[in-house]
Amino acid sequence: MTHHVRRVLAYLLSCVVWPPTALGGPPYAADDPEPTAFQQYEVYLFAGGERLAGGSAAAGGIDFNYGATPDLQLTAVLPVAYEDSDGLHSGLGNGELAAKYRFLHQIDYGWDVAVFPRLFLPSASSSVGEQHAVLLLPLWVEKDFGHWSTFGGGGCALNQGGDSRNFCQMAWTLTREVTDRLRLGLELKHHTPGSVDARTSTGIGAGMQYNLSDHLHLLAYAASGVQNRAYTARWAWYASLLFTFQTKAHS
Repeated sequence: MTHHVRRVLAYLLSCVVWPPTALGGPPYAADDPEPTAFQQYEVYLFAGGERLAGGSAAAGGIDFNYGATPDLQLTAVLPVAYEDSDGLHSGLGNGELAAKYRFLHQIDYGWDVAVFPRLFLPSASSSVGEQHAVLLLPLWVEKDFGHWSTFGGGGCALNQGGDSRNFCQMAWTLTREVTDRLRLGLELKHHTPGSVDARTSTGIGAGMQYNLSDHLHLLAYAASGVQNRAYTARWAWYASLLFTFQTKAHS
């Protein structure tokens, strides 16, 4: 596996496990600033992947979110990663710990705004993922109007190890509630190189969320690269089942 393919695949694997929220996050690259509801659990069983000119990468696992306070969400992600370029490689990938804190509310300021620092841990496997920690420091904003919602933002990452280098990523999404059960969205995403021999990448994607019940939800996403497709992601996909439940009734 070349350094170029290995680094790009590892970076893309970190993208497909961005933790979700009600309207943002997976299936989208963009997140929204709304944390998981207070005393509510969100558990995602997810799978996602990317296709490159030199191979492919995928990850699947569990994404766990908890509403610790009305404005604070705690997140943990455990992925199993897969890479196929010069051979098949698989193992536990880069786990993640994160905390989303919303500090501005639409009702008071017109927009929801939150910070969502995320720590990607070194991979538990020597054959997949990054072998060093990565700290991502993003800012997310959101505006709702009727059946429409728009959210996005981005941030930069401290990514030092081997031939890796610091990078920034941005994304913006527009979604519409089509029915009480179905929400559709479109997205534009962009990131700068995460290693010395990587390229800048821009992509467009479409996603959906379908509520099977009050506690079970289906999410799906597909995207295509539009910039440097010969060197970065040609296409990407994501799917997950979301289970939501409350610890206890609010008083």
